[in-house]
Amino acid sequence: MKEIWTSMASLMGVFAFCQSLLHVVLPPQLRYEFLKIFNRVFRMFSVYVYFDITEVDGVNTNELYNAVQLYLSSSASIRGNRLSLTRALNSSAFTFGLSSNDCLVDTFNGVTATWEHIVTPRQAQTFSWRPIPEDKRGFTLRIKKKDKNLILDSYLEYIMKKAEDIRRKNQDRLLYTNSRGGSMDGRGHPWESVPFKHPSTFETLAMDTIKKDEIMSDLKDFADGESFYQNTGRAWKRGYLLYGPPGTGKSSMIAAMANYLKYDIYDLELTEVNTNSELRKLLMKTSSKSIIVIEDIDCSVNLTNRKKPTGKPPPRVDNPAATPDMSSGLEEKGNTITLSGLLNFTDGLWSCCGSERIFVFTTNHIEKLDPALLRSGRMDMHIFMNFCSFPALKILLKNYLGFEEGDLKDGLLKELEDVVDKAEMTPADISEVLIKNRRNKLKALNELLEALKTRAEKNHISASKEKSSGNMDVEEQEKRALESPNEGSESLEKCNKGGDDSNKKTN
Repeated sequence: MKEIWTSMASLMGVFAFCQSLLHVVLPPQLRYEFLKIFNRVFRMFSVYVYFDITEVDGVNTNELYNAVQLYLSSSASIRGNRLSLTRALNSSAFTFGLSSNDCLVDTFNGVTATWEHIVTPRQAQTFSWRPIPEDKRGFTLRIKKKDKNLILDSYLEYIMKKAEDIRRKNQDRLLYTNSRGGSMDGRGHPWESVPFKHPSTFETLAMDTIKKDEIMSDLKDFADGESFYQNTGRAWKRGYLLYGPPGTGKSSMIAAMANYLKYDIYDLELTEVNTNSELRKLLMKTSSKSIIVIEDIDCSVNLTNRKKPTGKPPPRVDNPAATPDMSSGLEEKGNTITLSGLLNFTDGLWSCCGSERIFVFTTNHIEKLDPALLRSGRMDMHIFMNFCSFPALKILLKNYLGFEEGDLKDGLLKELEDVVDKAEMTPADISEVLIKNRRNKLKALNELLEALKTRAEKNHISASKEKSSGNMDVEEQEKRALESPNEGSESLEKCNKGGDDSNKKTN
């Protein structure tokens, strides 16, 4: 054994002597050229090809690096031996990742890809306007040369899409609102955001099941319709109009849509927008996979800038350049947005600057809206949020009192079914009764039934008064006509006489 170690030491000494001799005899430039030739020969005979994906590309963050890190987190949590654990800002889930200089083997369409996470310290800190991490981080992808085209064509795109899905699944929804007066924040964004924690879902939404299924199916088709919109040449967007009495659940519907699709919400306050150009800038700063909401569109701003013709010819103007633009509406007078600007916002060229976005308008009075806002292409689906129906009432009883389908007696269900449509109470009114007595279920049911009967009786009395007043008006008119028949005949004779006189004058 001692002889072996002696021989090894001798060989190491010879190797060190030869290395020192080469450093003295061969200049660094020549050694570098020899190394390049050796690497080139090695790559020629190697069956693998390598790709380096660094964390920072110059001074900009490499989005592909972040996507690979998220994508590998879905596999690292199962296969890896040494993992890093993180939780991002506004995220509700933990993310696993590869530790420093660890490897992971992935398979895509039968092709094997080996990922290695390379972390090395920086030798010198260069000057930069933004802080640079102390360590150089990156991924090295190793694949076989024959699989190079397949990997570059589809594998990387698959990673980007998969990472986006993981990011949206882990990240909490955000609720944005436009800054007051169109001001920008420190990053130059006109939107301010807070975490969106609204618990409303389609399962808890008080609405008829058939209508809910129809809305959910339409949303699902929209979210999965990227290829359809591209093939048909349409912008990947859709508009929904929610209308109905106050308290019927329009805001809860928007929250349920966002939670169902996992989209962010942009609550656009039109009263804070001064011009059409500001409106376009706000649209450009919205992200894909989002819902843009304008609530109470009939009350936000005065958009009636389409002037009806009066039958009079327009005034003669000597200087056409000084004539105010009629299409500008209130922008010239009050420095506000116009109807045409809002229409272009929802269905113009600027509405195509992003993809997979939903526009939602809400109103309590649909008759006040301009017909141009209601046509298909701007508001594709009109959803009437009506008073609480019997199927919606059963959902409310389940949400607030925990009653399932068979927990209530048939007689009580029949009473509720007979009176709920006549009462015309909104889900908000019924929810208030249930919340107030949620600790005593029996009291809550009795008080709800009493409130429904009282409201139904009031509605019946009001309808009877309106009907009787209408009949009295008709009877009064008939009575006056019978009591003074000569007045009608005299007026008719006068009209005929006036007509004869005018004919004579004309002749």
